[in-house]
Amino acid sequence: QVTLVESGGGLVQAGGSLRLSCAAPERAFSEYAMGWFRQAPGKEREFVAVISWTGETTHYASSVMGRFTISRDNAKNTAYLQMNSLKPEDTAEYYCAAAYTSGLTILPWEYEFWGQGTQVTISS
Repeated sequence: QVTLVESGGGLVQAGGSLRLSCAAPERAFSEYAMGWFRQAPGKEREFVAVISWTGETTHYASSVMGRFTISRDNAKNTAYLQMNSLKPEDTAEYYCAAAYTSGLTILPWEYEFWGQGTQVTISS
């Protein structure tokens, strides 16, 4: 069992930055790949980024490539999503999730545990 708690969402102007955090109290955190997903009103949940359990491998959605950076600190049981050059279309509820795999996955149904979400709103 992994409990995930997101934080760091908020309202910023286009072009601004935010850093989301995803904390888990369990030591098992380091055994999971960590992903970020987002869901805008009326849209399907979509993959944003994923990082392997070691932190050595990452993968991004094309829509955020070059603007977002995913990272993790296993000593702190925390994953991060640094979001720069934010656009109004990045507005969504952002969720972190944990997948018990040694690789990477972008498929939401392969993630066993999910956080409660944090709202990100970008004004134009």
